Amino acid sequence: MNRRMGIELKSEWEIARIRQAAKIASEIADRLKEEIKPGMSTKKLDQLAVNLIKEYDAKPAFLGYQNYPATICISLNEEVVHGIPNEKKLIKEGDLVSLDLGVCYQGFYGDVAFTVGVGEIKEKAKKLITVAEDALKRAIKETKVGKRIGDISSAIQSYVEDNGFSVVRNYSGHGIGRELHEEPQIPCFGQLHTGARLLAGMVLALETMVNEGTWKVKILPDRWTAVTADGLLSAHFEQMVLVNKNGPEVLT
Repeated sequence: MNRRMGIELKSEWEIARIRQAAKIASEIADRLKEEIKPGMSTKKLDQLAVNLIKEYDAKPAFLGYQNYPATICISLNEEVVHGIPNEKKLIKEGDLVSLDLGVCYQGFYGDVAFTVGVGEIKEKAKKLITVAEDALKRAIKETKVGKRIGDISSAIQSYVEDNGFSVVRNYSGHGIGRELHEEPQIPCFGQLHTGARLLAGMVLALETMVNEGTWKVKILPDRWTAVTADGLLSAHFEQMVLVNKNGPEVLT
């Protein structure tokens, strides 16, 4: 492991293990996505995640992290991130469900997030999900040796704002590896040609958090759940990407 400007450059041995953790996180996320349906409590979805993580002989990355009380984060509609699963919180037809999942496998972390609509959703909600996901794809294309963090952030912000939405400024993507959150921080907003330069061996968890209205958020009394300040919808996507000399490699 090398370190440049506080950012770890992973060895081939470390990258192989991060790939395993990322693959596990992806497979669990895909299986959970298939289970989301009207009438289900978010607590039941969390319990399914518990069972699947055990099945893979992995550990939940979020449970107990800074005292977070659940295995996954499930955020509905105006909830941006860090929604806490609850037996009384039921998923309904027309909801947007954002699910954020982290695992630890043999000492390395995998982290992935997605947003889906449940049944028939409004056209504006469909566009919001599509823009958030497409913004992440544009960010991934910028994840090349020689580029800078600001190039990733600018790609997200410009695309989202050109489509009439806003990017959340309170939370960021991040480096990942032996720790769930490592340097660098990768905001959803920024300027071209600024920030740390990307080098081969960096592993980044890129995130897009996109709001229908204002970018501002507020925290609910549970001290975790972040919601849009205006009560409008939000969407969240996250993928892990390896920077290598042949271009970006999506691990999740």
